[in-house]
Amino acid sequence: MTVYRGMDRAALDAAYDNSAAVANSPALLADFAARSAQLREDKPQHLDLRYGPAERNRIDYFAADKKGPVLIFIHGGYWQMRAKETFSFLAQGPLAHGIHMALPGYTLAPDITLDGMIAEVRAAIRWIAQHAAEFGGDAANIILSGWSAGGHLTAMALDEPAVKGGIAISGIFDLEPIRLNYLNAKLGLDKEAVQRLSPLLNLPKVSVPLMLACGTNELPELQRQSAALAHARAQGALPGLLTCLPLRNHFTILEDLAQPDGAITALVRELVNA
Repeated sequence: MTVYRGMDRAALDAAYDNSAAVANSPALLADFAARSAQLREDKPQHLDLRYGPAERNRIDYFAADKKGPVLIFIHGGYWQMRAKETFSFLAQGPLAHGIHMALPGYTLAPDITLDGMIAEVRAAIRWIAQHAAEFGGDAANIILSGWSAGGHLTAMALDEPAVKGGIAISGIFDLEPIRLNYLNAKLGLDKEAVQRLSPLLNLPKVSVPLMLACGTNELPELQRQSAALAHARAQGALPGLLTCLPLRNHFTILEDLAQPDGAITALVRELVNA
């Protein structure tokens, strides 16, 4: 039986199964973790800074050598997996250009609703804005970014007053297919939540720039999600652009932030210098 865009349930599940689509994803994640552990060993000064009462309400802050802009990065994992510690390695790209990086954790489903996650991310942004100067960060130049589910959370929190611009990497912006597939077992989304919490269905009248990035080797549904939001924002005359990175998949696209000369690092530099 067709449940979404001509797909039955099995096809829709597969259309959003990034781990299955990338055969070596366990090895890639293990490499991310190893590189992150090394960076955390090299820069242990500001780890696990608490911004709220929940266990995962902690921030890892990697300070540059001098005062500079701050990039916030929200990890992915379909709102129910992974942790900030795996993604510390991404700071290497921004740090090479004097850009500080902060990685907040947040409570995962089913222990919290998606509304609760958004509230936690907003609280983390506010904490970083209030405390960045203590670590040499410029609270007047904060960019919000995130990958996969973190891309969704980035789009949902883009209107925080401290945020100057955003970068959503391989994000989910229409939650309807998520409501209908395997991921909803822990999320518990209903139609009202889809309408209320989908960035594609809640375009603001005004917005800071939002850069969207996805890889040409990603699942077609992931590419469609970014293209749909980019088109809708362009129709609404909202600032930003869509970058499709050749040969990048859902995991390797993160190298374009981890590398000082990466395409996403270049977008960060463009936003902080705007």
